[in-house]
Amino acid sequence: MTLPRILVLATGGTIAGEAGDAMRHDYRPGQVGIEHYLNEAAGLGVAAQFTGRQIANIGSEDIDASIWSRLHTEIDSAMRDDSVDAVIVTHGTDTAEETAFLLDLTLPSTKPVVLVGAMRPTDAVGYDGMRNFANAVRVAGDQNAAGRGVLVVMGDRVHSARDVRKAQTRATEAFRGFPRESVAIVTPSRLDWFGAPWRVDDHALLKFLPLPEVPILAIYAGMSAAEAARQLAHNPPGIAVSGVGEGNMPDPVRQVLLEHARRGALVVRASRTDEGLVDRLPSDDPDGFVAARALGVPKARLLTALLIANGITDPAEAQRYFDGR
Repeated sequence: MTLPRILVLATGGTIAGEAGDAMRHDYRPGQVGIEHYLNEAAGLGVAAQFTGRQIANIGSEDIDASIWSRLHTEIDSAMRDDSVDAVIVTHGTDTAEETAFLLDLTLPSTKPVVLVGAMRPTDAVGYDGMRNFANAVRVAGDQNAAGRGVLVVMGDRVHSARDVRKAQTRATEAFRGFPRESVAIVTPSRLDWFGAPWRVDDHALLKFLPLPEVPILAIYAGMSAAEAARQLAHNPPGIAVSGVGEGNMPDPVRQVLLEHARRGALVVRASRTDEGLVDRLPSDDPDGFVAARALGVPKARLLTALLIANGITDPAEAQRYFDGR
């Protein structure tokens, strides 16, 4: 049997964390280096030819543009490297959905790219990281994984980057997907896909470019125009609105956002609720607003920033990207 040749890019997170005590709740993320980790995986029989590179060793709350840039460069190079069959990124769970989505938008789909993490550190009772990693290897090594964009493997489930989100703070089944709950079920010995690959083209949707700062305006009951204006006083090029319900906001706040849309800012209405579509309203056309559709707030913010970086600021054109591929 020919073993898959997998490049593993490590960024830290709980999957490489240590508590120093199997019963402790608190721990330090990003303590175990990738070479040690891959040796442990090989010793447990995880079958692949691994090449490991340490990109960072941090908690994913500290992920930043420099790490994203290096990840993108490494994976983009691997796409053209005949000695690499697939890429796995070990990553903290807090911002895994954002990293996966950014890479999904800016990379071709010619080879599998899989993000994997853990909810418990390496020395905790019931450590889930090695099983998740073995599952990720099963997915990355499968010939049917290509053409599905970036995937996230957690808790025996495979999620697409566009759908996935962290929905719980502690449980090992912490990730969910919307509108697709998951695209496959996986164990270290078996993988079952729920449908055919959906990335029929292999090119990137958008170019990976330095991202402008796009703030999230968190809406709450009774929010005043003065508070919204204060938060947006620096006139950002784009605004992701974490709206109530279906991306709604108090009318005084709406008036502030109208002013920003009229000066050319890309204003995107998303929802603070757990899941659901944010459809376009009749008023969105005259207002110049964009509806986030199925994207939650963090991903709506990322896509808004990436569109602006690529020179796409017309609301109608931006809406086509939020409507999906």
